[in-house]
Amino acid sequence: MEQWFTLKKQEPDALLFFRMGDFYELFFGDAHAAALALDITLTHRGTHDEEPIPMCGVPVGTAQVYLSRLIRRGFRVAVAEQTEIPRKGQKGPLRREIVRVITPGTLTEDELLEAGRANTLLAIVAPDRRRRHCLGAAWIDISTGTLELLQLEADTLAELLARLSPSEILSDPALIPADHAGIITPSTAAPSREAAERTVTDAYQVAQMDALGDFRDEQIIACAVLLDYVRRSQAGRLPRLAPPIDHGLDSIMGLDPATRSSLDILQSRDGGSRHTLFTSVNQTATAAGTRLLSHWVSTPSTDLTLITQRQEGWNWLHQHPQPTGTLRDILRQAPDSARALGRISSGRPLPRDLAAIRDTLRAADQITGILGGLTETGMPERIRHVGASLYGRADALLERLEAALNTELPVKIEDGGVIAPGFDAELDRQRDLRDNSRRLIAQLQVRLSEDYEISSLRIRHHNQLGYVIEVPAAAGRKLRQHEGLSLRQGTASLARFSNEELSSLNQAILEASEKADELERHLFADLAQHCLNTPALDDVGRALAELDALISCARIMDRGTWCRPTMTNGQDFTLRACRHPVVEAALHDQAAHDTAFIANDCTLPPEKHAILLTGPNMAGKSTFLRQNALAVILAQAGLPVPAQEATIGIVDRLFSRVGAADDLARGRSTFMVEMTETAAILNQAGPRSLVVVDEIGRGTSTLDGLSIAWATLEALHSQLRCRTIFATHFHELGALLETLPRLAACTMAVREWKGHVVFQHEVRPGLAQKSWGLHVAKLAGIPASVLQRARVLLARLEGERGQTRQPASLPLFEQAAMETPPPDAPLPTGHTSTDGLATLHALRDELAGLDPDSLSPREAHSALYQLKSLMDGLAKKDVADAE
Repeated sequence: MEQWFTLKKQEPDALLFFRMGDFYELFFGDAHAAALALDITLTHRGTHDEEPIPMCGVPVGTAQVYLSRLIRRGFRVAVAEQTEIPRKGQKGPLRREIVRVITPGTLTEDELLEAGRANTLLAIVAPDRRRRHCLGAAWIDISTGTLELLQLEADTLAELLARLSPSEILSDPALIPADHAGIITPSTAAPSREAAERTVTDAYQVAQMDALGDFRDEQIIACAVLLDYVRRSQAGRLPRLAPPIDHGLDSIMGLDPATRSSLDILQSRDGGSRHTLFTSVNQTATAAGTRLLSHWVSTPSTDLTLITQRQEGWNWLHQHPQPTGTLRDILRQAPDSARALGRISSGRPLPRDLAAIRDTLRAADQITGILGGLTETGMPERIRHVGASLYGRADALLERLEAALNTELPVKIEDGGVIAPGFDAELDRQRDLRDNSRRLIAQLQVRLSEDYEISSLRIRHHNQLGYVIEVPAAAGRKLRQHEGLSLRQGTASLARFSNEELSSLNQAILEASEKADELERHLFADLAQHCLNTPALDDVGRALAELDALISCARIMDRGTWCRPTMTNGQDFTLRACRHPVVEAALHDQAAHDTAFIANDCTLPPEKHAILLTGPNMAGKSTFLRQNALAVILAQAGLPVPAQEATIGIVDRLFSRVGAADDLARGRSTFMVEMTETAAILNQAGPRSLVVVDEIGRGTSTLDGLSIAWATLEALHSQLRCRTIFATHFHELGALLETLPRLAACTMAVREWKGHVVFQHEVRPGLAQKSWGLHVAKLAGIPASVLQRARVLLARLEGERGQTRQPASLPLFEQAAMETPPPDAPLPTGHTSTDGLATLHALRDELAGLDPDSLSPREAHSALYQLKSLMDGLAKKDVADAE
């Protein structure tokens, strides 16, 4: 327990997994927390301050399962292992040390990671208190060693967090938005510039920071905070690190958190990943390829050259289907070498990690051969780069691994059998002695049985005594007379002896086993180091991942309904027969092959760069908005687009405000969220941006909302001049078509058929003539009585406003124009006559006087005839007025 207290002081905020034999034990408060989180039995062992010590434990062999559950629940776990090998006759506890601190951002085990998702640890610092708006950021995927640095303004931090989706954040909590509070690990005070530079240069073993690149002070300090934390989590050892990358934002399309949430790019709004943009396009065959394609989709580029190179790569693969299929089959056999290298560099290599490197190099060798035979086919630059990165880069390592590793490998090096026979002569000799011990013992047993004339003599292995001669007690009395034998143990039924020959053989067998194990561990460590000393492995891993991502794009093109978009540096925007990839994929998954997705065009030329989109709910406005935004993301990620044809000018920032949701945890109503997102658009959008918005102003009163929507559309059209699709239920905004020259009108097609509404999901020029809200309410299951009452109220309200048509100026929306005229006011032209109005009042009064619940059947029947009489009189009067 003294050891436990000492180690617990080193990591007071972590659960301490304290190794005791075949279990990791937890004590005191750690035991209470773990027992509750893992649903395991809480027991007690020993006492402290005269109180029983709470304890629980998990088996070492299945610890990964429990660790995974603890990490998902937000715990940090410090693992204390026995670091001392017991010596013969040693008394007292073995030395234990914390060998690792496991946190959400420092995972390396496959069992704890998602294969196709980067596991990001992010550090955010504000070194200068006077300039807290200027931040430094550094993030790493410790499982692969990828490290990136960034200097940014505080108001862009939320966008970075949304894009990276980190597993853990090291920062002053005051710098981080509240919705990320659950993954913050408070960091220590930021080091000085000089101390930070020493930390980084020591980690990379370079003399000067300039050797790594030109980085700002904020970037270096953030990097130092990150590296110190990683080193601490790995018990003083840094894993293998890739050179730091200066991550600029100039070449990445801007996507704020609201836009990412609205478009379900990597994660849907319900927290899942099934119905997302990435899932709909992911056809990768490897974990590394999945992570790379995910990165492309989540960080669309604004670099026209890069986009074009990716397009040329997958288009060439699409045009060569036979070799592309073979390449994909080979890639399926390629393990995740990047994460295997990460585990090797962390000092926890497994036999399967070396096998992963071997199999990756085998795949690279095969792919090189295939690409080498296609050099005369107009191979594009990206594919040539892949071939160059693979060709002969690690042949020596592959040859060594193939010779060294056994065909069948154990799970752990301690299990033995990792190194193949014939690789090392001394290892083979020690193994032969160890493995042939049974034959040697059997031969000795036959000879001794004959010498002593005891047929029941056996040579057996005893845990404490080693190999001994074992005979029945009666025969034992006879053997005690032999000078060459010594009695080791006697019982009522057995006697155990040893002699010099057996003792020597026993010692040789034990030493051979220990020597074989030690030599195998040495050879294994040498192979692991050889992998780390082969820098070409990084290039090989990246090249295979890129090839996998490009083949995934080619497979999308094989569907025959996707296109290669034409990208420009202008403000072009034309999509022909575009579709929503996620909705289309969902229809396919549901086997609804008879329900085809209705494709639609969208054109936003400079002379008509804004669209006013009207139409009822359920008609497809939101789908249309999102599919155009998703087409831009795919195009600038360098992927195919779900359309017959596409021409898109590079979009610098994309804004999507589609769908309503509140943020109660932060005290924001639905309307407040809507206005906050609208403000972000109006403050950041520019001429090269694309804005798709739905129902601006619907969360407040009609006139307030209409005014906000009106002013917002005017600003997007005339001031910001960005490409815009503005969906609304405010039909009054159609008046702006007369005053905004670059505004076009589109509506969702709807038909009435046999008393039912048919949403055709087709976008057509023009404005919607009605909202069809009652029809949607009927589809939703609103009771018929409520619908009937709504129809009566709608008719009355439309009658009151029927002649108040809104021209193109806002003053006509004043409240006075919306009110019902008093009874003595002169009637507008075309209104019902005075007699007709009196009949209407009588009808209203009759209805108001009815109490349906108290009427008898006869009274109800009479009331219906009275109402019908009033209606007939009103109809006859209207006919007379018309004549």
